[in-house]
Amino acid sequence: MAEWSLIDGRFGAFVVAITLLSLTPGVDTLLVMRNTARGGVGDGVATSLAIGCGLFVHAAVSALGISLILLQSAAAFGALKVAGAAYLVWLGVQSLLAMRRGQGLAVEGAADGRGKAGRLQAVREGLVSNVLNPKTVVFYMAFLPQFIAPEDPALVKSLWLAGVHFAIANAWQIAVALMVGRAARFLASARVARALNGLTGSVLIGFGIKLALEQRP
Repeated sequence: MAEWSLIDGRFGAFVVAITLLSLTPGVDTLLVMRNTARGGVGDGVATSLAIGCGLFVHAAVSALGISLILLQSAAAFGALKVAGAAYLVWLGVQSLLAMRRGQGLAVEGAADGRGKAGRLQAVREGLVSNVLNPKTVVFYMAFLPQFIAPEDPALVKSLWLAGVHFAIANAWQIAVALMVGRAARFLASARVARALNGLTGSVLIGFGIKLALEQRP
């Protein structure tokens, strides 16, 4: 069996690229902010960890070649895109409905009685939004192979790189959750809550519509 290494000369370039990607505002960061504002820092952290778990799913399917099948099949890729777009729109609609209710955001924790059910909802939303994101499918399929040598075990190396991505992305997203959590009193205002729910709902719906209209790469 050929020798291989988890860290080689290309690892630094991978870390820089993944860090820049993680810091770029997008659906993941917005979802962490939304769920932190809705249910507290615990929900934000749970959302971030769940989003990160989705990266391992993408790494595995990329290494096993399933992503290639999706990219080559217009129908399969289109179905994934529609599902992902519909889910983002659904999340956005939920935020707009919360805006209509006009309640303050319980950032201090599960003061609204959400408890364990709320935490599970945050996990589900984070995981599903990432797994159904066709952009991540394309990114992992095009990006990861550049850092996997022919002699490397593709699945193990892909999961290792996803683990690095998981750590970097969560460091940023959990920091975002903590920052939102520190604004608890400000976000507890019904007026601020309506504005935040309206903004996040509109942006999530916008992301969903943009995703649905994008052409297959």
